[in-house]
Order: sequence, then C-alpha cells, then structure tokens
Amino acid sequence: MEMPVEIVGRSPAFLIVAETAADIAAREALLDRAMGPKRRKKSSEKLRRGRRPSEGLAFVARDASGAVTGTVRMWDVVLGEGGQAALLLGPLAVDPALKNAGIGSALMRHAVAEAARLGHTAILLVGDAPYYGRFGFSAAETGALAMPGPYERHRLLALELADGALNDVQGTLKAAGRKLKAPVALTVAA
Repeated sequence: MEMPVEIVGRSPAFLIVAETAADIAAREALLDRAMGPKRRKKSSEKLRRGRRPSEGLAFVARDASGAVTGTVRMWDVVLGEGGQAALLLGPLAVDPALKNAGIGSALMRHAVAEAARLGHTAILLVGDAPYYGRFGFSAAETGALAMPGPYERHRLLALELADGALNDVQGTLKAAGRKLKAPVALTVAA
C-alpha cells in the first residue's frame, strides 16, 4: 500500500498521494490553468484518450488544506508494432501560483520511483530536455521512435529504468493498458 509522501521545503508543506476519483474535477481545472485549452490537442493526448492511467501511477500533490496543487500520471504504451511495453509520462502540472516551489520535482521523483518499484523498464515523455534532463531523461534512445501526430522530435525523451530497456526499439508509440469504461446509457420506460 502506497504511503503519502510529505514534502517540506522552499514552499508550504504538501503531500503526494495517489489520485482518487474525487480529484478528477480539481485535476482538470489545474491542467486548464497550467496548460491552457490547447492541451487536449497534443500528440501525447492521443495516446491517453479513452484510457486509464497505468495502475498505481497517478498522483496528486495536496496543500495543507487538501487542495490539489500538482498532478502527474503515467500511461501504458507499446513501442512500435508488437514492441515492448513502456510508460508515457504526462501531463505533469503544478498550480501556476506555486511554480518553483519544488512540487513538480517532487512529483517527478515520486512517479519515477514508483514506476521502478512496480517493475516498469522505461518511461517516455514529450517535454523540455533542460527540465527533464535532471531526472535522467534524454533524447539519446528515442531516435527510432515516433509519436502519433505532430510533435517536436527533440522533445521526445526517455529514461531507462532497466539497463538496455530501449536498445533497438523503433516505431510509433501506441496506446496500451486499461480502457475507460463506456458510460452506461439509461433508458426510461414510457
């Protein structure tokens, strides 16, 4: 069972915990504030649409009042046609009012550690190399990989959690993992 991680540092204390269904509205509002309305048009979103995050790999940061101040999720993907399993990280977002408070870094470290603990071998993301490089991500192993739809090739980054996990991988990332359940239609008898 995952234990909450309390982080105290440059900012007010916050807690990193597993995301719950009760966090969905707050997480979506936070993502809208942090990333804007175009976030739903990104290539990464195509891999997330209609899927649930990888089991045990969706987290939120809460402040002392319990409000959601940050979020990160990981998603199951397959590297190329019939390729190996990996994770796609994203989105990572922090309330814009709390930028540079260490929340994003703490969420990243926690998510990567949990992915390793759960036995995953590689994580990919689309993001800024200067930011994600400090967590070990680079474009060194992504040259033969592609995202569906438009993206900036130099921003496709990866982190091996097991040595050699990305050796000889190629192809376009494909969604995998658990699908969202379709809403149940209610019929009313006349």
